[in-house]
Amino acid sequence: MTLSNSQLGRTQSPEADSLRMGCGWGRKEADQPWILIETTSGDSHPGSIHLGELAQFVDKGVIAQGGSPAHYTCTDICDGIAQGTAGQHFSLPSREVMVMACEMHAQSGHFDGAVFLSGCDKSLPAHLIAMLRLDIPALVVPGGVMEAGPEGFTLEGVGTIYAQKRRGEIDEATYEFLRSGACPSAGSCAFFGTAATMQLLSEAMGLALPATALIPAHLNALKDAARQAGKRVLELIQEDLRPSKIFTQKALENTLIVHAATGGSTNALIHLAAMAKEAGLAFSYERINEINQKVPFILNLKPSGKFTSDKIWYAGGVYRILKELKDFLHLDALTVTGLTLGENLEILEKTGHFMNMPRFLSNYGGTVEDIIRPVANPLRPQGAIRILTGNLAPDGAVIKVSALSAQMRQFTGKTKVFDRQDEAREAVLTGKIQPGDAVIIRYEGPAATGMPEQFYITEAIASNPLLATSTALITDGRFSGATRGPAIGHVSPEAARGGAIATLEDGDLVCFDLDTGTLNIIGINGQSLPPAEIESILTERREQWQTRNDRPDSRYTPRYTHGLLGLYCRYALPASEGGGLSTSFP
Repeated sequence: MTLSNSQLGRTQSPEADSLRMGCGWGRKEADQPWILIETTSGDSHPGSIHLGELAQFVDKGVIAQGGSPAHYTCTDICDGIAQGTAGQHFSLPSREVMVMACEMHAQSGHFDGAVFLSGCDKSLPAHLIAMLRLDIPALVVPGGVMEAGPEGFTLEGVGTIYAQKRRGEIDEATYEFLRSGACPSAGSCAFFGTAATMQLLSEAMGLALPATALIPAHLNALKDAARQAGKRVLELIQEDLRPSKIFTQKALENTLIVHAATGGSTNALIHLAAMAKEAGLAFSYERINEINQKVPFILNLKPSGKFTSDKIWYAGGVYRILKELKDFLHLDALTVTGLTLGENLEILEKTGHFMNMPRFLSNYGGTVEDIIRPVANPLRPQGAIRILTGNLAPDGAVIKVSALSAQMRQFTGKTKVFDRQDEAREAVLTGKIQPGDAVIIRYEGPAATGMPEQFYITEAIASNPLLATSTALITDGRFSGATRGPAIGHVSPEAARGGAIATLEDGDLVCFDLDTGTLNIIGINGQSLPPAEIESILTERREQWQTRNDRPDSRYTPRYTHGLLGLYCRYALPASEGGGLSTSFP
C-alpha cells in the first residue's frame, strides 16, 4: 500500500508525532490526513487582516470531514502602503517569497492537501503558483472584498485627489475626509484592481469553488465558503484531484477570455504567465491579442466603469460572467468541484442562483445588466487589452484600452525621458509635461528595480483633463490595477537588458497605433526618419550604452546588489515570462 505524504513522513521522522502532539494533536489527529491551512494573515493591510479568523472556519470544515488542520502563514506587503516609496520595489519579488514559503511549509510539514486563503495583488497569485508547484490536492479561498467608501469613493481615487489637492482644485478637509474613508472595512480594495481581478480569475480557472470570489468580506457567506473549502479538500484527496488536472491549457484559455471581457488588471498577465510557466503550458502575447480581438468587454467596474467590485457577487458572481461568455469558453474544463465549468453552470442555473442573487443587488439600486453587460450589447466590441510590438518593444508591451479615451487610439509625440518614476511625476505636477509629450520611464523593469508600479505618475496624468487625452506614458515598469489613461507598460526587452527603451533620448519621436498594434520609434531629435536610418542610430546608441554600463552581456548593473532585491534583480525573468526567478543558476 502506498502511504500518504503525512503517513510516509511519520515513518521517516519518528519525532513528527511528538512534535505535532506538542501542538495539541492526539493520536487520532496524527492518523488522519494532514491538511495545510496557508494564509497571508497579518496586519499588512485590510485584505489580510481578517484571514486568521476566516481560517478557523476552514478548520471546522476539515475537522468535520475527518482531517487534521495545521495553520501556517507568510503575510504579504501592501502595494498601497508601499506606493510612491522604495518599498514598492519589493512588491513583485514578494510574490516569489510567498511562493517559496508555501513550498517550504507544505514540503517540510508532510501535508496531504492544502487550503490557501488570500485575496490581494501578490498573495493570491503566489498561492496559485504554489498550488501548481506543490501539486497536492488543494483549493483557494479568495479573501473577499471591502465595501466602497463615501459616495462610492475607493482607494484608487486617492492618487487623483492628491493631484487635485496639489493643483488647488480641492481643499484639505475634503481630501482628508475621502482619504480616511477609502477603506472602510477588511477585504481587498473595492475597485477592480489586481486583487479583485485575481480573485475573479481564480474562480474562472477552476481553482476556487463556485460563487466564492469577491464575496463582500463582512458577509457570513465568506465564512461558509471557507468551511466548504475545508470539507472539499478532504474529498480532493480521496479523488486524487490535483491542481495540474484543473489548470490545463483549456483553463488558461478560459482565464484569458474572462480577463479580456472584464477589463482586468494588466498585472494579471504577469501572474498568468508565471502560472503557465509553472504548469508547463503555452502562453503567448499573440494569443492574448487574438482573444481580445474577438471577446467583447462587458464588465462595468471602476476604474474603467461605474460600479465597485463587491457588486459582482450581488449580481450573481463570477459564474454570472461565465454564463454570459459561455459561447467563448471551454465548458468542458475541469474545476475543483470535480465537475466541469459547464456542469457547475447548470447546477447554479437549476438551483436558482442567478435568479436569487440579484435580490441583494436591488439594495443598491442597480441591475445585473448595469454591471455585467450582455455580450450582444457590450461596453466595447473587443476586449480590454492590446499587446503592442515594434522597434520600441520587439517582445511586446501592454496597454489597457478599456481605460483609454477614444482620442488616444493613435499617438505620435516627442519623448521626455526619465530613469525614475518620482522624477517623471514631479515633472507632471509642476507643469513640465505638455500636451503631446511622450513620457518615458525606464529602468523600472524586473532586472533593474523589481518592476514597481508606476501608479502615481498615471494618476497625475489621468487626473489632468488636458494631459489625459494628449499625453502618453511608456515604461518598462508595470502599473497598478487602478491605472487608467494612456499608459503602456511591460515594454520588453526592458532597459536593464539593453532594450530599445534604454537608447531613447529627449526629443525622439515615438508612435503607437492600437488599430495596427504597433509601438515604434519613428524619429530622432524631433525629425522623422526612415526605419533603416533609425535602426542605425539606435545600434550606435546601444553600443555606447554597453560601454557606459561596462557589461558585455548587455545587462544593466542593477540598482540593488544585495539582499532580497539584489537576488531578485539578478535572476528575475522578463515580465512576458511571468517575472519569476530563473531556475537556471550559474
